[in-house]
This record gives sequence, structure tokens and C-alpha cells, in this order.
Amino acid sequence: MGIEFVDLFDQWAGSYDETVSGNDPEYREVFEGYEEMLGQLADLAVSPVMEFGVGTANLTRKMVNQRKVVFGIEPSKEMRKIANIKCPEAAIYAGDFMKYPQLLTPIRSIVSSFAFHHLNRDEKKQAIGAFYNQLDFEGQVIFIDTLFKDERHKKWLISQAEAAGFLNLAQDLQEEYYPYLEDLKEMFSEVGFKVSCKQLNKYAWLIQATKEK
Repeated sequence: MGIEFVDLFDQWAGSYDETVSGNDPEYREVFEGYEEMLGQLADLAVSPVMEFGVGTANLTRKMVNQRKVVFGIEPSKEMRKIANIKCPEAAIYAGDFMKYPQLLTPIRSIVSSFAFHHLNRDEKKQAIGAFYNQLDFEGQVIFIDTLFKDERHKKWLISQAEAAGFLNLAQDLQEEYYPYLEDLKEMFSEVGFKVSCKQLNKYAWLIQATKEK
């Protein structure tokens, strides 16, 4: 994952929970229904679970409460500090989508929330190939993340953010690596996943990809 984001995560650690809770007007629509979305993802995950981009362990906490075994990966030192306090039952390691400790435990679900877009296209393809090798047969990748339906949708979201005066959000939508819907589906399909996507709010989508033979 791009090293340029790690410092941002460290800076964001202290205010992340406030932002996803809807207390930052600029990102309120991005995280609308946040707790419900994470609850849906946690319900779908089958243990043992590998979680990328643990952040402040909001999803981790929900899965552990369901008595699921969770192995977490998080690149930010400051985020890991909060996650270890909030969810000491989970094993949380330093790493990211591209570089992480190799686990001997067979994994049934790989999950992530609002993190996969930090990889560029080539990194996404490489990570998806690694997911396929990591998962048991019929294991699943289950992500929640922002993506664009197409170029027209991207331009519309940027114009909406600019019109509202949300210039940081507009910049994020232009500079971060949010994928296009069909391109992301193709990346999973060509490796051997059966993939489906469902829109959850104006920005966020649920991506489910099941490993097939």
C-alpha cells in the first residue's frame, strides 16, 4: 500500500471515530449508516477471519463480540494502539494489503472497511491474487468501500462535494484510488472469484467475492 497514506492514518487516529460517527459534516454522507454497514459485514464474515485496515477496531470489535477468531492487519502505529486497547482479544499485526505476516491458519473470510481504495490498480490486482491463495475453497472476500459506478458518477460526486464546499472530500475523490465498479468486478473475476456488489449509501458499496475452483 502506498506509504504516502501511513502518516495520514497516524494523524487521523485520534479523530477517526468522531468522523465515522457522523460528527464531521464533510464526511457524513460517506459514512452514513456506518454502524449498520459494519454490522452487516460482521454478520457475513465466517471465522477464522483476516481483516485488513483494522483502523480503530470498530469492525474487529463487532466480529469478536460474535466469538469469531480475527487476525488483524494495520499499517498505522497510532491506529494499532487504539485497536489493541479497544479489542485486546484480537491478534493485530503491523502490515498492510501488500506486506503482512503469513498465517498458517486456514482463512474463511478476508474483510476490510474503507481501506482497499488506498491501493493503486496494480496493487489491487496483486492483492486480489494473494487473497485467492490465502482463502479456503468457497472462502470470501467481503469489503465495504467507496467506489464509482463509472466516470460520469465520479464527476457527479466530485461536483456535489464542491458545491457543498467540501473541498477536502472533493480532493480525496480525485486523488485517491477509488475504483470503477465494473473494473473492480473484473479484477476479482479474472482471478477466479464470483463477485457481487451492492450500494449501501451515496458513496459506500458492499463487495462480496467468493473463491471458486
